[in-house]
Amino acid sequence: MRERCWNKLIRFNTEEYSHLKKQMKLSGLSGEALIRSLIMGLDVRPIPPDQLSEILRQLSSIGNNINQIARVANGTGRIGKEDIDTIKSMQTLIWNQVKGL
Repeated sequence: MRERCWNKLIRFNTEEYSHLKKQMKLSGLSGEALIRSLIMGLDVRPIPPDQLSEILRQLSSIGNNINQIARVANGTGRIGKEDIDTIKSMQTLIWNQVKGL
């Protein structure tokens, strides 16, 4: 376990403290962890939204469908309108979810 033997008092005005609290909430880090990360020059990113896993699952599904359609198209030399419509509807669904984030 690391031992942090140095401490430093930091004073904030109301605006600075409010901004710090907002960044803590967005990043999911404690105040100390956030400040240490920033001091070390690390890239602090927001917590991914809860919907991210569902969006990634749908993207994977779209990729699988495109691969299946490509396999059929390579074998038969043509693609059905139904297949194209399926891809378009799935793309619209995922696009609407991403815009909602």
